[in-house]
Amino acid sequence: MAQLYSQNKQLLYNVDDLPQSLMSNPGASIVFEKHIGIPLFSGISIGAGSSGISTYDIFQEGGDINNRIRQAIFDLDNRDTFVVNEQLEVFSFGWKNEFNKVYYSAGMYQEADVVVYFPKDLAVLAYEGNADYIDIPFKFSDLSVAAEVISVYHFGMNKAISKKLRLGARAKLYMSIANINSTDNQGNFITRTTPDGPNFYRHEINGADVTANTSGLRSLIDDDAGAGSLLGRAILSNNLGIGFDIGGTYTFNEYWTATASLIDIGAIFHTKDLRNYRLSGTHTIDGIELEFPALLDGGSTTEYWEEFQDEFEDQVPYEDELENSYTTWRPVKFNASINRGFGTNLNGDCDCTNSGIDRYANNVGIQWYSIKRPEHIQGAVTAYFDKSWGRFLRTKISYTYDTFSSRNIGLLFSTKINKFNVYLATDNILDYANLAKAQSASVQFGFQLVFDPK
Repeated sequence: MAQLYSQNKQLLYNVDDLPQSLMSNPGASIVFEKHIGIPLFSGISIGAGSSGISTYDIFQEGGDINNRIRQAIFDLDNRDTFVVNEQLEVFSFGWKNEFNKVYYSAGMYQEADVVVYFPKDLAVLAYEGNADYIDIPFKFSDLSVAAEVISVYHFGMNKAISKKLRLGARAKLYMSIANINSTDNQGNFITRTTPDGPNFYRHEINGADVTANTSGLRSLIDDDAGAGSLLGRAILSNNLGIGFDIGGTYTFNEYWTATASLIDIGAIFHTKDLRNYRLSGTHTIDGIELEFPALLDGGSTTEYWEEFQDEFEDQVPYEDELENSYTTWRPVKFNASINRGFGTNLNGDCDCTNSGIDRYANNVGIQWYSIKRPEHIQGAVTAYFDKSWGRFLRTKISYTYDTFSSRNIGLLFSTKINKFNVYLATDNILDYANLAKAQSASVQFGFQLVFDPK
């Protein structure tokens, strides 16, 4: 099985001559004095994936597709996820203040992120029914979906406190364009055997509380909002949030460094353009003939179903016109790494870089990454080899292992002609030979101007 970690930009992490390294660690060691991103093209990231299943597993030629669907339903569980993530830097820039030696960076980016957990119990109930699952509850908590489109304004500072320690922080203002959130659902459906009861079976809905919160979608659907409205929300939304990033780099000696960062500590407060949907309550039925004896006395089917519907709606009401405010917490990300440099010292004999530490042409290291998702924390560990081929070309190869994947190989190429930089990073390259069999794929690339120290 393989899992996409599209927000884990392990190939860009710790690359000290790329401004994008500041987005995953605001306290990263950097070696440039100014950067200007090419608007809309300085940072583009696209990725999609699923755990436990690929397109090929379902749609391969030959065999019975229904059998493959059934097999997939029973192979997956409620921790398996389907993920789509996209990021676009709208603009970005940064500069070093020579007076206080602080590197300031700012910009705006747009992000879309979708996480859908596989609703194991509900999928089994829908596909096979409950006949073979007597006294086994089907949990509504398996339904968990979070999807959003946001834009983010940010401003960061990065400063060497000493030759051993560099710290950084970044403030963020979130603009929610559209959001769907259905998590923390509760309750279950169960069919029990009751041989001593009024009927042999009893069907129960226990403590149901299933809610879907949305913001920004109501006006899109009702008013048929166009591109102008979406652009307006991206620039200034009624649903705002705040957050911050923190990070640092510590130099043990001339060869060894360690880093750590926390990204997206914050929340978005949804107060406008709301629509909430909720199904809640408890209901028990012991059988048609006991609940509706009039049906056995010649009553009409229509009357029965009306009576059944009225009773169900009274016990388990469905509300679809609520406008309750809600808060969504950002998916906090944690990064940490240990790095050893060796080979040619790119600084020569002088300690004159912006970072104030030695830089080597070759670097090896290990990076840990984790992200807080709605139902659990996902993690990944990466080993890498990073090499600078003079001032013109830099490459990085990585191997990432997580709970789902044992074959994620990634490559980064970054080149600079004068001040113009181009970078391309992609992982899971072993799956590119047949994308239908790939369970994940992601790519990051960008164009920008990077100014080295004079």
